[in-house]
Amino acid sequence: MPPKKTNAARLLDELGIGYELHEAPYDEADLSATAMARSLGVPVEEVFKTLVVRGDKTGVLEVCVPGAAELNLKELAAVSGNKHVEMVPLKEVQPLTGYIRGGCSPLAGKKHYPVFVDESAILHERIYVSAGHRGVQLRLAPDDLLRAVEGTYAAIARY
Repeated sequence: MPPKKTNAARLLDELGIGYELHEAPYDEADLSATAMARSLGVPVEEVFKTLVVRGDKTGVLEVCVPGAAELNLKELAAVSGNKHVEMVPLKEVQPLTGYIRGGCSPLAGKKHYPVFVDESAILHERIYVSAGHRGVQLRLAPDDLLRAVEGTYAAIARY
């Protein structure tokens, strides 16, 4: 049985963007992108986690970085026009995006925020991002993701 369509998948359908929907088992105790990559049986570099941050000038931003990478807050501040950015506290993520931890998608959230995708995404023909539910991933071309979110590439991850 194929995974249930999510709002993120419906948005891609509306935009005429091709994608694959994948469902994989997940562990509530480890909702990391690294664990999801293992569950999907794919390299962790292809699974991008979506993080929610707040800039001192721009407000809320969403950021997609490879699963094993760390977000470089200093680089993100520079490319996003902020002096300082910080991670949004977990308790604020769902009210801001409509998504829960482990299921936060850069697509079709409660509100549209600027999205930055680490430039390493262009090294892959397709990447995985959350479809908006735990254990459900979208696999699509990085340029298609950017088109869907009206986002931009930036060097914002460190390994």
